[in-house]
Amino acid sequence: MPPLVKAAVTLMFAAFAFYTVGVWSAALSRHLRPWHAALFWLGFSADTAGTEMMRRLAGGLQWNFHTATGAAALALMLGHAIWATVVLVRGTEERQRTFHRTSLVVWAVWLIPFVTGLIIGRQRGM
Repeated sequence: MPPLVKAAVTLMFAAFAFYTVGVWSAALSRHLRPWHAALFWLGFSADTAGTEMMRRLAGGLQWNFHTATGAAALALMLGHAIWATVVLVRGTEERQRTFHRTSLVVWAVWLIPFVTGLIIGRQRGM
């Protein structure tokens, strides 16, 4: 496996780990904490870097279902991380307790391009 493919795959799985742990730990504790937001930012950063590497490997953007859902997921992840930061800095205790409700939806949407990426990778022998 070429080094760029290994790096991209590693970043995508790191994004999965960071984002999943952040979202589910916030949801299970029912209270947003600073380390959850840090994991959201790490997940977004890893996903963005991995996506850029995958774009380079593909020779540019190829608009299809995977690309469209991936772009939407990145936008949602960015909005989610920003929102978490704002809630932690300026939000009420109530907002910190209810933040997780939308997090699970964003995470579920994010899973779509993650899973389709796995399928595409398997089809291409990566």
